[in-house]
Amino acid sequence: MSNKLPSREQAIQLLRENGCPSKVIAHCEAVAEIALEIADKLAKKRVEIDRKLVEDGALLHDLGRSKSHNVDHGVVGAKIAESANLPEPLVNIIKRHVGGGITPEEAKTFGWPQDVYVPVTLEEKIVSYADKLIDNCRRVPIDVEINRLLTDYKVEAAERVRKLHEELITLLGN
Repeated sequence: MSNKLPSREQAIQLLRENGCPSKVIAHCEAVAEIALEIADKLAKKRVEIDRKLVEDGALLHDLGRSKSHNVDHGVVGAKIAESANLPEPLVNIIKRHVGGGITPEEAKTFGWPQDVYVPVTLEEKIVSYADKLIDNCRRVPIDVEINRLLTDYKVEAAERVRKLHEELITLLGN
């Protein structure tokens, strides 16, 4: 794997080359906007953050939607990112952003390879959280996503998203 992050233009080009629909690209750009806002607020509070990694992770988090619109789009996107020789921290953001994270038990029921599918680093958490704040291309309160998950009987996922929200709000001091 490379250790060089792509430029914003290269990231968007990678989405296009892999056949991501324009609405997915627009969603990724909206997620990047809010993720960078969060990263910048944290940086002002002297929290160490890799802003470029956050931007690229947000732009490419739905790379797998070029091939799948199911829960496995994170795993699919990570494979595409690996084959494009992208850095491991970027691949991990793509792999771990879904649903505030996927537990080992859930991953096993999906038949995924044994791996970590829950956001670990602050950059991974920011992208996963920002994704939950964007519905298509529109900002929504976090309660909208939590209630959607609860309506779909995804109680554990709703709780993970709530905890992610609380963790980031605490860091932001909001």
